Amino acid sequence: MLDAASEPASSPFPSPEEKRAVRAAKREAVLRAAVQMFNERGFHQTSLDDVAARLGISKPTIYHYLGNKDQVLLECVTLGLGQLIAAAEEARQRPGTGADRLTAFLLRYAEINMDDFGRCVIRTGDEALAPESRARFRQLKRQIDTDLRGLIAEGLADGSLAPCDPKIAAFTIAGALNWPARWHDPTGSESPQDLARQMIDLLARGFVPR
Repeated sequence: MLDAASEPASSPFPSPEEKRAVRAAKREAVLRAAVQMFNERGFHQTSLDDVAARLGISKPTIYHYLGNKDQVLLECVTLGLGQLIAAAEEARQRPGTGADRLTAFLLRYAEINMDDFGRCVIRTGDEALAPESRARFRQLKRQIDTDLRGLIAEGLADGSLAPCDPKIAAFTIAGALNWPARWHDPTGSESPQDLARQMIDLLARGFVPR
């Protein structure tokens, strides 16, 4: 039996893992508050003082976790674009036809664009970012366009999609699925998943009876 002196003592101090978890949670809270305010008010109408006030923290705390306002916005749009890129990669790994993989991606694409970070991507113009951030923003957006065209090309190659110009198809689909970032009401009665399914069904079938 261990005596008291040999028993491992419980430390009142957080472990490195606990510190990292707390820091990540605080950083996530700052990002979420910032992206919601950017979406509600617009980037230029939102100050870091506003974000700090919403969270009950000081502006230097935001600088500590994320940096200046441009860096906060870049992080927000990078998260949204990263979700879209991950959705495309996940769709490419799915079994089935090219049309099946494209549909899976488009469902997630629409859902992401109705969430905070995806909505920020659509509502943020290039001019809102500093030049060096703007280049990164455009690069990630080009990758998503390339991913979308690639999935369309797969469906054309296996005959599961009707013949079309992949470039025009990608522009048309993206345009339709980007717009919910502006009209979707998060407090509405229909979930993003239900709305996404309705939109994809309409895009896939068209609106003229066959």
